[in-house]
Amino acid sequence: MSHNGAGGPSQVILAPQQHEQGLRSGVEPPPLQVSSLITSGPSSNRVDLVFFSDGYTEEEYNKFIEDATRLAQDVSANQTFYTVKPLLNFWAAFSPSKEVARFFVVSVTPFGLYRDGTELRGLYSSKPDTALAACESLQDKCDYAILLGNDPLYGGLGGEFTTITSSLANGALVLRHELGHSIIDVGEEYDGGFAYFGVNAADTLSSVTWSHWLSDPDTPPREERSVSPLQAYPWTLLNTTTPFSTNFTSSGQYSQYLVKFSLSGVPEEKDLDVLLDGANLGWTPPRQDIGIDRWHYNLAGYSALSEGDHELQFILKNENTQGQAQLCSVEILEFGDDSEFNSGIGYYGAFPTFDLNNETTYRPTYEGCLMRSVTYPNFCKVCLEGLWLSLLKRVDLIDNVRESCIMKSASEVDSSTDQLWKKVLELDLVPLAQLRHNTIGFTESYKITWSTGGTTLEQFTNQTRIEVDDDMLSYDIDIVFSTNEVRKDDQGWLTASRSYSITETCG
Repeated sequence: MSHNGAGGPSQVILAPQQHEQGLRSGVEPPPLQVSSLITSGPSSNRVDLVFFSDGYTEEEYNKFIEDATRLAQDVSANQTFYTVKPLLNFWAAFSPSKEVARFFVVSVTPFGLYRDGTELRGLYSSKPDTALAACESLQDKCDYAILLGNDPLYGGLGGEFTTITSSLANGALVLRHELGHSIIDVGEEYDGGFAYFGVNAADTLSSVTWSHWLSDPDTPPREERSVSPLQAYPWTLLNTTTPFSTNFTSSGQYSQYLVKFSLSGVPEEKDLDVLLDGANLGWTPPRQDIGIDRWHYNLAGYSALSEGDHELQFILKNENTQGQAQLCSVEILEFGDDSEFNSGIGYYGAFPTFDLNNETTYRPTYEGCLMRSVTYPNFCKVCLEGLWLSLLKRVDLIDNVRESCIMKSASEVDSSTDQLWKKVLELDLVPLAQLRHNTIGFTESYKITWSTGGTTLEQFTNQTRIEVDDDMLSYDIDIVFSTNEVRKDDQGWLTASRSYSITETCG
């Protein structure tokens, strides 16, 4: 597996008119300078992800390559996509912008990325047909397009293509989350949305599809007891004159609560107080490098809220942050006691998720999935299994079967025949299991079976290279891949078969 850094990637200029496939969309793609970032195998048998530049000027080519390389390595080097990395290729496709992205002047960039007002949330393309045409023009080198905006703050979106920014704090986090939408084809797990579907969502307890991952598999899943008395997306700029205040009502029937919110433009603890019923909750930024970027916060209360009305306040204290300090989202959750709500790390059950109308669906874990929170680095086991199946649906475990000849040694020559040669068949598999270049700490294996004429050749079990007589025979090769990250494979995506016929003898 080769890893080409920003200092010396392979490059080629692609003229759009040379690509008939791209022209079928009816929109001409921009000229693209393509660089290989991470290569695991041939594009004809891999899933290829391409970063396309938006808001990078001609002089910022190196910055784009550095940003794309950082993001590709971040999501695949040691977490999230690292176990499936042998199934993926990453590319960077540069097209210069007239000026750095402003996310409002969309005419100066190839794909016209823009925000909705001051929101550090969705990042939209005003030229989606151009984005799709650019991906199509690369043919089998582009399965998923990632539009990378040259902006240091949070933003992104998943779907037919993925949008992200180069944010140092959030770029890779958002990329992981949005690729979950794009590749696994799942909806959200956080509250306050509208799209809940796929392997990580169930409308009812009886329709849970992850029963094979439940921590208590012999017991029908119960609803982990919780409620959301407040959820909102204010997207409001804070000021030092009037605190932001919102009220909610608690039934008083729950044992614990959690205050969840996200902020941008508030870099220091001294800039803001967060109060619940007049009591300071002790908000602090999680790390120094967040700066004015958006971040998500969870402040736990290990006691019951009293029955009745409550007030949550955000009080901006630093007037120098006015105009940038923004409350993005806020939510209150209440939970039953430990016998009613299992918040343990690694516990799989049925946890309520509350949409924007406060209607309930179910998810597999409490907070253990980046589809629930972008600050969590990995998929839950349910989504990770979905990732494997989504990728292997598009990748054949067998890359190639190669044939060659070698001469028999003197001791191998049979005087009763004229055969002086042997055939060598070599099997190129996607480098997983025992063929990985690096260990990953998970249990996985390949089972390889060779047969001819319906007879299994036991001596060649689990061999990728075999030596056979120089005869024109046909061989059947069956592959079964297993990993403890996949427990259910109804469609057989973790298997592969190939028939190979020898049509010429060596002699």
